[in-house]
Amino acid sequence: MAMEGDKAAYSEVPPEVQQNESSPRKSPPPPSENEDKTIHIRFLLSNAEAGSVIGKGGSTINEIQSQSGARIQLSRNFEYFPGTSDRIIMVSGAVEDVLKAVDLILSKLLDEFYVEDGGQGDPESKIRLVVPNSSCGGIIGKGGAIIRSLIEDSRASIKISPQDNFYPGLHDRLVTVAGALDEQMRALELILEKLADDQHYRQSANAPFPYAAVAYNGMNYGPNGAGGKYQNNRFPNKPQEDRTSSITIGIPDEHIGIVVGRGGRNIMEMSQLSGARIKISERGDFMSGTSDRKVTITGSQRAIHIAESMISRKVASVSEQ
Repeated sequence: MAMEGDKAAYSEVPPEVQQNESSPRKSPPPPSENEDKTIHIRFLLSNAEAGSVIGKGGSTINEIQSQSGARIQLSRNFEYFPGTSDRIIMVSGAVEDVLKAVDLILSKLLDEFYVEDGGQGDPESKIRLVVPNSSCGGIIGKGGAIIRSLIEDSRASIKISPQDNFYPGLHDRLVTVAGALDEQMRALELILEKLADDQHYRQSANAPFPYAAVAYNGMNYGPNGAGGKYQNNRFPNKPQEDRTSSITIGIPDEHIGIVVGRGGRNIMEMSQLSGARIKISERGDFMSGTSDRKVTITGSQRAIHIAESMISRKVASVSEQ
């Protein structure tokens, strides 16, 4: 049975018949088995990608549902997979319908976010699936035999994240499938075949977005600590990891914009997701002897660790370009 609030946590747009002539790619052939079985697949989308999939007034998501026959649900804005700023999309229905919908979604994202001008060969992208820990063994196999066969058959890269013990209550892992679209779709078809008979995996559709409690578990909103990288003693009887403290890190002045985001959106998201308070020094107020702005993160040790990691990823994404 679905947990209370699950429906509210997801936005869903009813199907509406429209034709889409834009995707020249061929959808994968329907699998010969499991056609009548209802299955689901969950994967991550950035806010920008989610907006593209939804479309103006829900027009795109309506069209995809209409063409595929699958049901599509999307977590609300600011409801993310723990440790990321990515929303979760769930596609459910008959295997053939689910694969058709995912093909349409990935085709659209490939066109809008991954295609490079003048590129040779098929453009490549990646999709991060959300799979319960207990179901990952069916994808890996004894000694990695199954995942090797999936890679060999599909020619896609398939990587499974290690179990994350940093978030108590998180029972899912990310399965990243990378490659050209036809390679990804073949890999997804093979993975779904493995998961179709997994009872625990099928039950995970009942609570498609159970992460709100995980993201905020143990997070502290507290007064500013003493600064620096040392614990303060404001709460001497609390476990050390839950005491409120502060650290100050340096971020190159040219990268502060990506940390803050338009209208403060990025910093607000990171603060909300981590549970830490994030404060950036005024222009010209640098770490001693550098041109790095001061970024002060306040909260529990766990909240600080999450916020610092998210800030580092934001800066790294710009540095790699």
